[in-house]
Amino acid sequence: MPNALKNTVFSALLGLGGALAAAGAAHAADKVSYGTNWLAQAEHGGFYQAVADGTYAKHGLDVTIVQGGPNAANSALLISGKIDFYMGGPQGEISAVEQGIPLVDVAAIFQKDPQVLIAHPDVGIDKFEDLAKLKTLFLGKDGYLTYFEWMKANFKGFKDEQYKPYNFSPAPFLADKESAQQGYLTSEPYEIQKQAGFEPKVFLLADNGYSPYSTMITTTQTMIDSKPDVVQRFVDASIEGWYKYLYGDNSKANELIKKDNPEMTDGQIAYSIAKMKEYGIIESGDSLDKGIGCITDAHYKAFFDEMVDIKVFKPETDYGKAFTTKFVCKSIGMAMKK
Repeated sequence: MPNALKNTVFSALLGLGGALAAAGAAHAADKVSYGTNWLAQAEHGGFYQAVADGTYAKHGLDVTIVQGGPNAANSALLISGKIDFYMGGPQGEISAVEQGIPLVDVAAIFQKDPQVLIAHPDVGIDKFEDLAKLKTLFLGKDGYLTYFEWMKANFKGFKDEQYKPYNFSPAPFLADKESAQQGYLTSEPYEIQKQAGFEPKVFLLADNGYSPYSTMITTTQTMIDSKPDVVQRFVDASIEGWYKYLYGDNSKANELIKKDNPEMTDGQIAYSIAKMKEYGIIESGDSLDKGIGCITDAHYKAFFDEMVDIKVFKPETDYGKAFTTKFVCKSIGMAMKK
Protein backbone atom coordinates (compact mmCIF):
# COMPACT_ATOMS: atom_id res chain seq x y z
CA MET A 1 0.00 0.00 0.00
CA PRO A 2 1.48 3.38 -0.96
CA ASN A 3 2.51 5.53 2.03
CA ALA A 4 0.02 8.25 1.15
CA LEU A 5 -2.84 5.74 1.19
CA LYS A 6 -1.58 4.20 4.45
CA ASN A 7 -1.59 7.64 6.06
CA THR A 8 -5.10 8.28 4.81
CA VAL A 9 -6.39 4.99 6.22
CA PHE A 10 -4.54 5.58 9.52
CA SER A 11 -6.00 9.06 9.81
CA ALA A 12 -9.47 7.75 9.03
CA LEU A 13 -9.15 5.08 11.72
CA LEU A 14 -7.97 7.70 14.20
CA GLY A 15 -10.91 9.85 13.29
CA LEU A 16 -13.34 6.95 13.68
CA GLY A 17 -11.81 6.03 17.03
CA GLY A 18 -12.11 9.61 18.20
CA ALA A 19 -15.68 9.81 17.03
CA LEU A 20 -16.59 6.59 18.84
CA ALA A 21 -14.89 7.81 22.02
CA ALA A 22 -16.72 11.11 21.80
CA ALA A 23 -20.01 9.31 21.22
CA GLY A 24 -19.35 7.09 24.21
CA ALA A 25 -18.60 10.08 26.39
CA ALA A 26 -21.71 11.86 25.13
CA HIS A 27 -23.89 8.91 26.09
CA ALA A 28 -22.29 8.22 29.47
CA ALA A 29 -25.17 9.06 31.80
CA ASP A 30 -24.48 10.79 35.08
CA LYS A 31 -25.48 8.60 38.00
CA VAL A 32 -27.85 10.37 40.37
CA SER A 33 -29.76 9.20 43.46
CA TYR A 34 -32.93 10.74 44.89
CA GLY A 35 -34.20 9.77 48.34
CA THR A 36 -37.94 10.02 48.97
CA ASN A 37 -39.53 10.79 52.33
CA TRP A 38 -41.82 7.75 52.57
CA LEU A 39 -42.80 4.48 50.92
CA ALA A 40 -43.51 4.62 47.19
CA GLN A 41 -46.87 6.22 46.38
CA ALA A 42 -48.60 8.38 43.80
CA GLU A 43 -47.31 11.46 45.62
CA HIS A 44 -43.88 10.44 44.27
CA GLY A 45 -45.28 9.59 40.86
CA GLY A 46 -43.46 12.10 38.67
CA PHE A 47 -40.07 10.81 39.76
CA TYR A 48 -41.05 7.21 39.04
CA GLN A 49 -42.51 8.34 35.70
CA ALA A 50 -39.22 9.91 34.64
CA VAL A 51 -37.42 6.64 35.45
CA ALA A 52 -40.05 4.44 33.76
CA ASP A 53 -40.45 6.32 30.48
CA GLY A 54 -36.80 7.25 29.94
CA THR A 55 -37.11 10.97 30.63
CA TYR A 56 -34.12 10.92 32.96
CA ALA A 57 -32.14 8.93 30.39
CA LYS A 58 -33.05 11.49 27.72
CA HIS A 59 -31.47 14.14 29.94
CA GLY A 60 -28.30 12.07 30.33
CA LEU A 61 -29.09 10.82 33.83
CA ASP A 62 -29.05 7.34 35.36
CA VAL A 63 -31.37 7.88 38.33
CA THR A 64 -31.88 5.58 41.32
CA ILE A 65 -34.84 6.31 43.59
CA VAL A 66 -34.01 5.48 47.21
CA GLN A 67 -37.32 4.71 48.87
CA GLY A 68 -38.05 6.28 52.23
CA GLY A 69 -40.04 4.71 55.05
CA PRO A 70 -40.34 4.37 58.82
CA ASN A 71 -36.77 3.09 59.20
CA ALA A 72 -35.13 5.11 56.42
CA ALA A 73 -32.80 8.02 57.08
CA ASN A 74 -32.64 9.60 53.65
CA SER A 75 -32.22 13.16 54.91
CA ALA A 76 -29.13 12.01 56.82
CA LEU A 77 -27.87 10.25 53.69
CA LEU A 78 -28.07 13.57 51.82
CA ILE A 79 -26.12 15.40 54.53
CA SER A 80 -23.44 12.70 54.52
CA GLY A 81 -23.18 12.75 50.72
CA LYS A 82 -24.49 9.19 50.24
CA ILE A 83 -27.30 10.40 47.99
CA ASP A 84 -27.47 13.44 45.69
CA PHE A 85 -31.03 14.72 46.22
CA TYR A 86 -33.74 14.31 48.84
CA MET A 87 -37.48 14.94 49.09
CA GLY A 88 -37.17 17.61 51.76
CA GLY A 89 -39.38 20.37 53.11
CA PRO A 90 -38.79 24.06 53.89
CA GLN A 91 -38.96 23.53 57.64
CA GLY A 92 -36.10 21.04 57.48
CA GLU A 93 -33.97 23.20 55.24
CA ILE A 94 -34.46 26.38 57.30
CA SER A 95 -33.65 24.39 60.44
CA ALA A 96 -30.51 23.19 58.67
CA VAL A 97 -29.52 26.81 58.01
CA GLU A 98 -29.86 27.53 61.73
CA GLN A 99 -27.55 24.57 62.43
CA GLY A 100 -25.00 25.59 59.80
CA ILE A 101 -25.82 22.66 57.48
CA PRO A 102 -25.84 23.82 53.82
CA LEU A 103 -28.97 22.14 52.42
CA VAL A 104 -30.78 23.94 49.60
CA ASP A 105 -34.22 23.49 48.03
CA VAL A 106 -33.93 23.70 44.23
CA ALA A 107 -37.55 22.86 43.29
CA ALA A 108 -40.95 22.76 45.03
CA ILE A 109 -43.04 20.03 43.44
CA PHE A 110 -45.99 20.56 45.81
CA GLN A 111 -47.10 24.20 45.94
CA LYS A 112 -49.44 23.23 48.80
CA ASP A 113 -48.67 20.97 51.74
CA PRO A 114 -51.22 18.09 51.64
CA GLN A 115 -51.66 18.15 55.43
CA VAL A 116 -55.35 18.02 56.43
CA LEU A 117 -57.51 17.73 59.49
CA ILE A 118 -60.33 15.21 59.20
CA ALA A 119 -63.66 15.41 61.01
CA HIS A 120 -66.87 13.38 61.16
CA PRO A 121 -69.72 14.47 58.88
CA ASP A 122 -72.98 15.84 60.26
CA VAL A 123 -71.59 17.07 63.60
CA GLY A 124 -71.60 20.79 62.79
CA ILE A 125 -68.01 21.04 61.58
CA ASP A 126 -68.50 22.95 58.35
CA LYS A 127 -65.47 25.24 58.20
CA PHE A 128 -61.90 25.14 59.46
CA GLU A 129 -62.46 27.28 62.55
CA ASP A 130 -65.28 24.95 63.64
CA LEU A 131 -62.57 22.41 64.53
CA ALA A 132 -61.96 24.52 67.64
CA LYS A 133 -65.31 23.28 68.99
CA LEU A 134 -64.15 19.67 69.16
CA LYS A 135 -62.95 18.08 72.39
CA THR A 136 -60.07 16.19 70.82
CA LEU A 137 -57.56 16.65 68.01
CA PHE A 138 -55.35 13.62 67.31
CA LEU A 139 -52.03 15.08 66.11
CA GLY A 140 -48.51 13.85 65.60
CA LYS A 141 -45.67 15.43 67.57
CA ASP A 142 -44.42 17.49 64.63
CA GLY A 143 -47.89 18.79 63.86
CA TYR A 144 -48.45 19.73 67.48
CA LEU A 145 -45.24 21.77 67.49
CA THR A 146 -45.83 23.51 64.16
CA TYR A 147 -49.22 23.84 62.51
CA PHE A 148 -51.19 23.45 65.76
CA GLU A 149 -49.20 26.36 67.19
CA TRP A 150 -50.01 28.22 63.96
CA MET A 151 -53.70 27.34 64.40
CA LYS A 152 -53.74 28.67 67.97
CA ALA A 153 -52.08 31.91 66.81
CA ASN A 154 -54.44 32.51 63.89
CA PHE A 155 -57.86 31.14 64.97
CA LYS A 156 -59.83 31.57 68.17
CA GLY A 157 -60.69 28.65 70.39
CA PHE A 158 -57.93 26.12 69.72
CA LYS A 159 -56.28 25.07 72.98
CA ASP A 160 -53.69 22.60 74.23
CA GLU A 161 -56.35 20.61 76.08
CA GLN A 162 -57.64 19.36 72.70
CA TYR A 163 -54.38 17.62 71.86
CA LYS A 164 -53.97 13.85 71.99
CA PRO A 165 -51.12 11.97 70.31
CA TYR A 166 -51.90 10.44 66.94
CA ASN A 167 -50.74 6.80 66.72
CA PHE A 168 -51.22 6.45 62.95
CA SER A 169 -54.46 4.47 63.36
CA PRO A 170 -57.90 5.99 62.56
CA ALA A 171 -59.58 3.83 65.23
CA PRO A 172 -59.58 6.42 68.06
CA PHE A 173 -60.99 9.04 65.68
CA LEU A 174 -63.67 6.70 64.32
CA ALA A 175 -64.77 5.86 67.88
CA ASP A 176 -65.23 9.52 68.88
CA LYS A 177 -67.46 11.85 66.88
CA GLU A 178 -66.23 14.83 68.87
CA SER A 179 -62.73 14.45 67.55
CA ALA A 180 -60.66 15.20 64.47
CA GLN A 181 -57.38 13.71 63.32
CA GLN A 182 -54.47 14.69 61.15
CA GLY A 183 -53.87 13.11 57.77
CA TYR A 184 -52.66 13.53 54.23
CA LEU A 185 -55.28 14.76 51.76
CA THR A 186 -54.25 11.99 49.39
CA SER A 187 -54.26 9.09 51.83
CA GLU A 188 -56.10 8.96 55.19
CA PRO A 189 -59.53 10.16 53.92
CA TYR A 190 -59.49 7.28 51.43
CA GLU A 191 -58.68 4.74 54.13
CA ILE A 192 -61.33 6.15 56.51
CA GLN A 193 -63.94 5.97 53.77
CA LYS A 194 -63.01 2.35 53.13
CA GLN A 195 -63.04 1.34 56.79
CA ALA A 196 -65.98 3.36 58.09
CA GLY A 197 -68.18 3.62 55.02
CA PHE A 198 -68.65 7.39 55.19
CA GLU A 199 -66.97 10.33 53.53
CA PRO A 200 -65.24 12.43 56.21
CA LYS A 201 -65.02 16.22 56.26
CA VAL A 202 -61.57 17.25 55.07
CA PHE A 203 -59.91 20.62 55.78
CA LEU A 204 -56.68 21.38 53.91
CA LEU A 205 -54.45 23.55 56.07
CA ALA A 206 -52.96 25.16 52.96
CA ASP A 207 -56.37 26.47 51.89
CA ASN A 208 -56.73 28.11 55.30
CA GLY A 209 -53.45 30.01 55.29
CA TYR A 210 -50.75 27.50 56.25
CA SER A 211 -48.25 27.99 53.46
CA PRO A 212 -45.23 25.66 53.33
CA TYR A 213 -44.15 24.13 50.06
CA SER A 214 -43.79 20.37 50.16
CA THR A 215 -42.14 17.50 48.26
CA MET A 216 -39.04 19.48 47.46
CA ILE A 217 -35.98 18.58 45.46
CA THR A 218 -33.33 19.30 48.04
CA THR A 219 -29.59 19.02 47.59
CA THR A 220 -26.37 20.34 49.08
CA GLN A 221 -24.62 23.62 48.31
CA THR A 222 -21.59 21.53 47.33
CA MET A 223 -23.63 19.73 44.66
CA ILE A 224 -24.93 23.05 43.30
CA ASP A 225 -21.41 24.51 43.17
CA SER A 226 -19.69 21.47 41.68
CA LYS A 227 -22.37 20.06 39.33
CA PRO A 228 -24.89 22.78 38.44
CA ASP A 229 -25.57 21.17 35.06
CA VAL A 230 -26.53 17.86 36.71
CA VAL A 231 -28.81 19.72 39.14
CA GLN A 232 -30.52 21.56 36.27
CA ARG A 233 -31.02 18.39 34.23
CA PHE A 234 -32.41 16.50 37.24
CA VAL A 235 -34.84 19.31 38.01
CA ASP A 236 -35.95 19.67 34.37
CA ALA A 237 -36.41 15.92 33.87
CA SER A 238 -38.32 15.55 37.15
CA ILE A 239 -40.68 18.36 36.16
CA GLU A 240 -41.30 16.72 32.78
CA GLY A 241 -41.91 13.46 34.63
CA TRP A 242 -44.61 15.11 36.72
CA TYR A 243 -46.44 16.54 33.70
CA LYS A 244 -46.38 13.12 32.04
CA TYR A 245 -47.51 11.40 35.24
CA LEU A 246 -50.47 13.73 35.68
CA TYR A 247 -51.54 14.00 32.05
CA GLY A 248 -50.03 11.05 30.14
CA ASP A 249 -49.83 7.29 30.37
CA ASN A 250 -48.61 6.66 33.92
CA SER A 251 -49.09 2.89 33.95
CA LYS A 252 -45.37 2.02 33.93
CA ALA A 253 -44.67 4.47 36.75
CA ASN A 254 -47.47 2.96 38.82
CA GLU A 255 -46.06 -0.50 38.25
CA LEU A 256 -42.70 0.69 39.61
CA ILE A 257 -44.46 2.24 42.61
CA LYS A 258 -46.26 -1.03 43.37
CA LYS A 259 -43.02 -2.96 42.91
CA ASP A 260 -41.27 -0.80 45.53
CA ASN A 261 -44.33 -0.74 47.80
CA PRO A 262 -46.35 -3.97 47.35
CA GLU A 263 -49.12 -2.73 49.68
CA MET A 264 -50.00 0.12 47.30
CA THR A 265 -53.26 -0.42 45.37
CA ASP A 266 -54.60 0.91 42.10
CA GLY A 267 -57.55 2.41 43.99
CA GLN A 268 -55.30 4.37 46.35
CA ILE A 269 -53.17 5.61 43.45
CA ALA A 270 -56.20 6.80 41.49
CA TYR A 271 -57.62 8.57 44.58
CA SER A 272 -54.32 10.31 45.29
CA ILE A 273 -53.91 11.59 41.74
CA ALA A 274 -57.50 12.86 41.67
CA LYS A 275 -57.07 14.76 44.96
CA MET A 276 -53.73 16.27 43.92
CA LYS A 277 -55.48 17.68 40.84
CA GLU A 278 -58.70 18.72 42.60
CA TYR A 279 -56.92 20.73 45.31
CA GLY A 280 -54.08 22.12 43.17
CA ILE A 281 -51.44 20.47 45.29
CA ILE A 282 -48.95 20.54 42.42
CA GLU A 283 -50.51 23.11 40.10
CA SER A 284 -51.57 26.28 41.85
CA GLY A 285 -50.06 29.65 42.62
CA ASP A 286 -46.85 30.43 40.74
CA SER A 287 -46.67 27.00 39.10
CA LEU A 288 -49.75 27.78 36.98
CA ASP A 289 -47.82 30.37 34.96
CA LYS A 290 -44.20 29.32 35.50
CA GLY A 291 -44.40 25.58 35.63
CA ILE A 292 -44.35 22.74 38.15
CA GLY A 293 -41.62 23.09 40.75
CA CYS A 294 -41.57 26.89 40.83
CA ILE A 295 -40.11 28.51 43.98
CA THR A 296 -40.48 32.20 44.79
CA ASP A 297 -38.94 34.23 47.56
CA ALA A 298 -42.36 35.65 48.48
CA HIS A 299 -43.88 32.21 49.08
CA TYR A 300 -40.87 30.92 50.98
CA LYS A 301 -40.69 34.06 53.13
CA ALA A 302 -44.40 33.87 53.97
CA PHE A 303 -43.88 30.46 55.56
CA PHE A 304 -40.72 31.61 57.31
CA ASP A 305 -42.60 34.57 58.79
CA GLU A 306 -45.43 32.28 59.98
CA MET A 307 -42.90 30.11 61.79
CA VAL A 308 -41.08 33.11 63.28
CA ASP A 309 -44.41 34.33 64.67
CA ILE A 310 -44.86 31.06 66.59
CA LYS A 311 -41.17 30.97 67.58
CA VAL A 312 -40.21 27.91 65.52
CA PHE A 313 -37.43 29.89 63.80
CA LYS A 314 -35.27 32.77 64.95
CA PRO A 315 -36.17 36.06 63.20
CA GLU A 316 -32.51 36.70 62.35
CA THR A 317 -32.14 33.41 60.45
CA ASP A 318 -31.07 33.92 56.83
CA TYR A 319 -33.93 31.88 55.34
CA GLY A 320 -32.70 32.77 51.82
CA LYS A 321 -29.87 30.26 52.22
CA ALA A 322 -32.43 27.44 52.35
CA PHE A 323 -33.50 27.72 48.70
CA THR A 324 -32.58 29.00 45.27
CA THR A 325 -34.82 29.98 42.37
CA LYS A 326 -32.15 29.60 39.66
CA PHE A 327 -33.25 26.12 38.51
CA VAL A 328 -37.05 26.59 38.29
CA CYS A 329 -39.89 28.85 37.11
CA LYS A 330 -38.78 28.43 33.46
CA SER A 331 -42.05 26.93 32.16
CA ILE A 332 -40.29 23.60 31.54
CA GLY A 333 -42.70 20.89 30.39
CA MET A 334 -45.84 23.02 30.36
CA ALA A 335 -46.55 22.11 26.73
CA MET A 336 -47.01 18.50 27.89
CA LYS A 337 -50.11 19.47 29.86
CA LYS A 338 -53.25 18.19 28.15
